[in-house]
Parts: sequence; C-alpha cells; structure tokens
Amino acid sequence: METWQVSSIDMGLRKKAALLSLIVSVIVFSTKLFAYHLTLSTAILSDALESIVNILAALVALVVIRYVSVPADKEHPYGHGKVEYFSAAFEGGLIVFAALMIAFQGVMALLRGQVLNPLGNGLILVVTATMLNFGLRLYLKKIAHAQKSEALAASGAHVMSDVMTTGGIVLGLGLVMITGWNWLDPLLAIGVSFHLVCEGVKIVRRSVAGLIDEVDVSSLRSLSESFSRNRREGIINIHNLKTIRSGSFHHVDAHLVVPEFWDIATVHGITQEFELAVVKDYPFDGEIAFHLDPCLKKYCQMCELGSCPIRVENFVKVQNFVPEELINGPGE
Repeated sequence: METWQVSSIDMGLRKKAALLSLIVSVIVFSTKLFAYHLTLSTAILSDALESIVNILAALVALVVIRYVSVPADKEHPYGHGKVEYFSAAFEGGLIVFAALMIAFQGVMALLRGQVLNPLGNGLILVVTATMLNFGLRLYLKKIAHAQKSEALAASGAHVMSDVMTTGGIVLGLGLVMITGWNWLDPLLAIGVSFHLVCEGVKIVRRSVAGLIDEVDVSSLRSLSESFSRNRREGIINIHNLKTIRSGSFHHVDAHLVVPEFWDIATVHGITQEFELAVVKDYPFDGEIAFHLDPCLKKYCQMCELGSCPIRVENFVKVQNFVPEELINGPGE
C-alpha cells in the first residue's frame, strides 16, 4: 500500500476562503436588511433571511476546515475529512429551514395585504449586495475546486443560489414599480422559498452520498484515466475497486492481476512504480491498497507481456480502464 499527499491542498487557503465568505456574508446581510427597512418588501426580507443562512454556513465551514486540517491519527486513520460532509448537510438543512420561514412570511403578507415604501433606493442596495455575492461565488468555486473542499463547494453553491434568487426578486420588484401590483411582492417571496427547498435538498443529498461513500463518478473517472495513462507491462487487470472518501482524502481498494510466474520482489517493484505514477495524476490526497491476484492463465488475451513463458492464448487487447470495468471487471 502506498500513501501520497497532493501539494495543491492548502488548508491555509481554505481557512482564508471561509473567513472571507463569513465577512462578505455579514456585509451582504446588513445591506439587504437595510434595504428591507427602506422598502418594507417581503421579498427583500426573504432575501435577507437567506443571507443569515450564508453567515451561519460560513461560520460552520470555518470551524470544520480548522478541524479537518488536523492530520490523520491512530483514532482517525483516514483523517477528519468526513466532517466536511456534515458541514454541507447542515447548510442544506439551514437552507430548507430558511425557505419555510420565507414561505410563512410571504403567505402572511399576502393575507394581510402588502404596503410598500418606494423601492428605488432599496433595489440599488440589493443589486450592490448581489454583485458582492457573485464575486464571492466565483472565488469560492475556484478555491473549492482547487482544494477539493465539500464545505466550500456547498457554501459556493448556496451563494450562487442566493444570487439567482436575488436576481429574480429584483426583476419582480421592477415589475411592481411599473404596474403598482404590490401583491406580487409576497408571491415573489413564496417563489423564492420553493427554489430554496430544491437547492437545500440537493446539497443534503450530495452530503449524504459522501457520508455513505456512494460511488462518485467524477473522481472514479479521474482515477481510471490515471490508471490508463500510467499502465505498464504486467498490470493485466484491475477490478473490484472501492473508494472511501473522507473529504479530500481518498482510500482506494482494488484487486490487481499480475503474471502468476512473477516473484514477490518483481511484483512489489512494478506495482509500487505503478502506484507512484498513478498518484501524481490523481487530484486528491489518499492511499491505494492493491490485493494482488495471479493471472492463472485466464487473462492471456488482455496481457501484453511479451516474455510470458506460460501463455496459452494470444494477446488481443488490454483491459479498458473505465469505471464500470474497474468496479465489476471486464464483461461483467
């Protein structure tokens, strides 16, 4: 088994991103709240309530990233990365809760009738806050992708959701200004709540998938491509592959078929070279544990080893290292 570390994972940068997210979220919330006091718009209030979720999520992400930066130890051999999935699930739950509160406010405003103050200055403030949010979204997306952070990815996804809902609110309130139809304002808030429920459920679903180690097609595809690029003679077949994802740390188990006549020293040298070459391509921290299987002459058609003294069939083609065959085996 070979363990590797990827230099692109920078916990300091993750913490900086989480702290910046917290600061921007506080500014955005304060701006939207002031816009609500100027306009008395339920839609703008709903937007401000969503921004409270951003603040709480940024706080949680900051704490979680500090925790997952602790190295693996005897009690946590795969590190502390799974806590990031809890962070993302918590944020998804907060989004759903905020959506329910927004829906309640919208329904109450619709029932009692809505009286609005002039919307112009409030909309200017909301648009300014949205521009800040959009800049934060671009930054979080870049850092989350580079640093493989589920917590930052969830925060970035929610910030983008916030940007989209605010854009819809601004357009809707612009229509209110033109038509004078004040009843559109609470309807906008209710529409925002439905959108947020969908976004929150998506985030929770993704987090649960990570917690129970559901197959992640994207990372599996990256691993299969790395296997293919670094194939060498004697690496006949890889199958029964499984991964445990702990944030940016991945533990990979698989069966590796090698020529049955190789001695232990040869097998160790070739497989170690293969592992080290693979992990330079794979964009995560982690380790590989290969269970070695002898070919037993069953794999002659996919073995390109030229100097095989026990070959019983001609070589046809090598195994395709694609996710389906890595998991199940060729032709299964």
